[in-house]
Amino acid sequence: MRYVPHFCAPFVLPMLLGAAPLQQSAASLAPAPAQSRQEAGAAVPKAAPPRAAARPAPKRRAARPGAARVAAANAAAVREPVRENYVNAMQVYPFSDGAIYQVYAAPERVTDIALQPGETLVAVAAGDTARWVIGDTSSGSGAERRTHVLVKPFSSGLATNLVITTDRRSYHLSLTSTRGAAMASLSWTYPADALIALQRSTAEADAAAPVAQGLAVDQLRFDYTISGDKPDWRPLRAFDDGRQTFIEFPESIAVGEAPPLFAIGAEGDAQLVNYRVRGRFYIVDRLFDRAELRLGTKKQKVVRIVRGTKRGRRS
Repeated sequence: MRYVPHFCAPFVLPMLLGAAPLQQSAASLAPAPAQSRQEAGAAVPKAAPPRAAARPAPKRRAARPGAARVAAANAAAVREPVRENYVNAMQVYPFSDGAIYQVYAAPERVTDIALQPGETLVAVAAGDTARWVIGDTSSGSGAERRTHVLVKPFSSGLATNLVITTDRRSYHLSLTSTRGAAMASLSWTYPADALIALQRSTAEADAAAPVAQGLAVDQLRFDYTISGDKPDWRPLRAFDDGRQTFIEFPESIAVGEAPPLFAIGAEGDAQLVNYRVRGRFYIVDRLFDRAELRLGTKKQKVVRIVRGTKRGRRS
């Protein structure tokens, strides 16, 4: 057995007894791992909540077919200014019922809309009266007195419509304001009025002209008998010159329906006769013994014209 000196015990014993506490103290001084800090109460970011599902965009309503037809009709009815219709600075549109006439205006410029001479203004209406200045005036006097509707926008980029009513017709216009040049003036020609005036002058000329050329008065025969119904168009008389037959009607024939003429044969058969109309007269390029004027279906009016056996001159 080996002998250990006694003076070594005080040093060895503490070393033996203190090894474990020293190791524990060293371990307690070492920094804690990250997991330990989390377990100790460190803040941990939370996961974001799930997003709500996006709502579908609302569906747009399809355009109604009626509105599309209106827009197409309006676009087709618009009449734009063209170079051929300018007389100096005035655009002259041919007037047509239902057309929409385009007018280009500009700020600080007045556009003159001239109506037909002798036409009387009844009313003027615009869609936008807050940003457009609209007035009227006149020029001339008597039968040549002419109404002018004046328009002026406050700014460019404006659009509205204008309706003008008179004692003769209605005008529909589309007003557009631009930064460029403005139309100085516009007016219309009236083809329908010109046609009516031509027909009237032709009718007056026909009324003033003789019924037939080269008639020999001494050859005229008036021994025709008129009988049957008595409508407003019943003839006043009938006569012939040996070659043609003339049937004279009252003035009312010009405003009513004219009856066709039928020649009646020996056996009572009716044959439609060709004739010309000159004023109040039927002119038939033949002679007949009997004829009938017939008009109507259910309640037919019949007027008979019979040539006499005796040939009598006009008294």
